[in-house]
Amino acid sequence: MGMAAGIHNPVTPALNPNQKGFLFSSPFIRTQLSVNRTLSSYSFGIKSPSFSNFRRNPLQNFVKCSISQAEPTEIAAEKSTLVRRNDIRNIAIVAHVDHGKTTLVDAMLKQAKVFRDNQFVEERIMDSNDLERERGITILSKNTSITYKDTKMNIIDTPGHSDFGGEVERVLNMVEGILLVVDSVEGPMPQTRFVLKKALEFGHAVVVVVNKVDRPSARPEFVINSTFELFIELNASDEQCDFQAVYAIGLSGKAGLSPDNLANDLGPLFETIIRCIPGPKIKKDGSLQMLVTSTEYDEHKGKIAIGRLHAGVLNRGMDVRICTPGDACRFGKVSELFVFEKFYRAPAESVEAGDICAVCGIGDIQIGETIADKIDGKALPAIRVEEPTVKMAFSINTSPFVGREGKYVTSRNLRDRLYREIERNLAMKVEDGETADTFLVSGRGTLHITILIENMRRENYEFMVGPPKVINKKVDDKLLEPYEIATVEVPEEHMGSVVELLGKRRGQMFDMQGLGSEGTTLLKYKIPTRGLLGLRNAILTASRGTAILNTIFDSYGPWAGDMSTRDLGSLVAFEDGTSTSYALASSQERGQLFIKPGVEVYKGQIVGIHQRPGDLALNVCKKKAATNVRSNKEVSVVLDTPLDYSLDDCIEYIQEDELVEVTPKSIRMCKNPKMNKKAR
Repeated sequence: MGMAAGIHNPVTPALNPNQKGFLFSSPFIRTQLSVNRTLSSYSFGIKSPSFSNFRRNPLQNFVKCSISQAEPTEIAAEKSTLVRRNDIRNIAIVAHVDHGKTTLVDAMLKQAKVFRDNQFVEERIMDSNDLERERGITILSKNTSITYKDTKMNIIDTPGHSDFGGEVERVLNMVEGILLVVDSVEGPMPQTRFVLKKALEFGHAVVVVVNKVDRPSARPEFVINSTFELFIELNASDEQCDFQAVYAIGLSGKAGLSPDNLANDLGPLFETIIRCIPGPKIKKDGSLQMLVTSTEYDEHKGKIAIGRLHAGVLNRGMDVRICTPGDACRFGKVSELFVFEKFYRAPAESVEAGDICAVCGIGDIQIGETIADKIDGKALPAIRVEEPTVKMAFSINTSPFVGREGKYVTSRNLRDRLYREIERNLAMKVEDGETADTFLVSGRGTLHITILIENMRRENYEFMVGPPKVINKKVDDKLLEPYEIATVEVPEEHMGSVVELLGKRRGQMFDMQGLGSEGTTLLKYKIPTRGLLGLRNAILTASRGTAILNTIFDSYGPWAGDMSTRDLGSLVAFEDGTSTSYALASSQERGQLFIKPGVEVYKGQIVGIHQRPGDLALNVCKKKAATNVRSNKEVSVVLDTPLDYSLDDCIEYIQEDELVEVTPKSIRMCKNPKMNKKAR
C-alpha cells in the first residue's frame, strides 16, 4: 500500500483508500510506465499517511510534488548566483477553448476579496474587450494578481483558441508554472496539447485542474489518465509527469483533491499553487534585466511595456538601456512604474526581480526587447512563436460606395494600421503586396485575421479583403502544405454526413471514440488547412447545428491534391440601383438571397447563392411597368427571409475571384473586378 501511495499522485491526489481508480488501473499507463519509466525513477521515500489523520486534515497529507524540486534548464555556472523568491508565484492559466479558464479566474478573484462584498461584478471580468464579450472568447492575454497567505500570485489569463496561440507562447516567458484546466468530460483537446507542449519545453511546473466535475457525464478518472498519457507522449520528465491534480467547479468556486470531496471554496487550489509551483529564480544582485512580453497604450501615459523582472531592481525615474537580441542598444528613462495588485495597476517606487510590472516612459519600446542596466545591460533571448499558416490580401475599397461610411480609406491609413498591429501581435506578419494599395496579412488561422478585420472596422476603417489562402513551402523541389488536427464532436445520428464531408476535403480519420453518456462521438482527423477553409459552416449545416469543430496546426506534409470547397455559384447584381420587391420575387427562384427590398446595390455585388454551380447575373433593381395599370391588379408578393451573414460567414464563403467589402456599418461581397478583366 505504501508503494501505491507513493506513485498515486498523478491520477488521484487524495489518498482515499475507498476510492477506485489508482494509477495502475489503466492498462495503457501500466504499459507505458513499464516501458518508458522505471519504478526507481520515482521517489518512494514517502511513508503512507495514516488514513485517520488524512480524513481529519486532507491538505497536510498528500504526496509531495516532485515538480517543485525540478530545476529549470539553467547554465551550471549561473545556478550558484540564483536565489528563489518564496513570496511570489507567477502562473498562467491555460486550456482549450470553453474549458473554463476565465470563469475560474473570476472565482479566484472573488474569493481573494479583490472586490467589495456589495460590488457588482460582471461575468468573465477578465474578458474586458467588447469583442471578447460579444463572442464569449478570450482574445488577448491579461494580467491580474491576488494575495493568499502573504504570497502574491500574479495570474495571467490566456486565450483558448489555437488561432491566438501566439498570445500563450509569449506570456510563458513570464511564469514559472501553469494551471492546465481540462474539462471533466472532453479531456485533453488539441489546444491542451499545444499549450502543454510549450510549457514543458520551458520546464515549467504544471498543476492539472479538472474543471466542471459537476457535469452529468463527468469522468475525472479517465481525464486524468488521458492527461498523463499526453505528458508521456510529449516526452515530459519524470518530475513533470508527477503532477498534482485538483478537481474544481469554476462556476461555483469549489475545489478539492478528490472529485467526490470538494471544499466549499478554492482553498485546496490556492494551497496546491503555493506548494507545487516554485517561486521565481532571480539574480538578486545582478544587473537589471526585464523582457518585454506585451505592450498597451494609454492616452495619458503613452506606451506601456509589461514584463517580468529577471534580475536586479527597477526604480521609478531610472535611466535604462533598451537592448535587442541583435546587440543594437538605445537609452531611455522610466517615468512611471506599476505593479499588478488585485484587478488594477498600482504605482510603485521600485520593483524587485521576480515580479511582473508595467513600465511607462519609453515610447518606442517593442515586444521582445530587454530593459537593462544603463552601464552593462545585456539582452535576454528573444520571444519565438510559431509561423503563420494562412494569409489574406487587404486592399483599399474600390467599390462605388467607397467613403460613404468609413473615415480611413486611403492606402497610407491602411498600411499604418496594419504595421502598427504587428508591433503587438507577434504571431501575425504583414508584407507589401503586388500593388501599392495591397498588403498581405499572415496569421495562425482565419479567426486570427478576422478579429483584426473586426477591430479595424470598429475603428472606422474601410477596405476590402480577399479569400484566405494557405502558406505553402517548397522543400527539395517538393510542394508541402500545412496540415492540422481537427476534432469534431458530433451526435451519432449526424456522424455519417460529417464523415462524408471531411472525406471530400482530403481528411484522414485516425481516431474515433464515444464521449460519456451524452450520445456524442469524438472524431479526430488529420486534414490539410485548405480543407478547413469554409468547413465550419458546412459542418454546422450537415449536423443541424450540433457539431463542435476544433483545430490545431500539426505539421507540413505533401500536397494533398485539388479539392472543391464550394459547389454552388453566386448570384451577382446586374446593375447599380435599389432592390425592389418585384425583382426579388423572381430572383429568389434562382437561389437564396442576401438582400431585402430597398437596399442599394452596385454592379458586381454578390446578392445571393445560386442553386447551381457557376455564377448568374440578375437584375434585382427591375421595377414593375406602370402601363395598363387598370388591367393589372395588384398582386401581393411573398418574399423569403434573406440569409443573415456575419463577417466570418463572408470570409468562409468567398472564393478566388471574390472580395469582402468591409465598412464600419456594412459588410458586402462582390466579384473582384481585376479577376474579371483577366478572365475576359
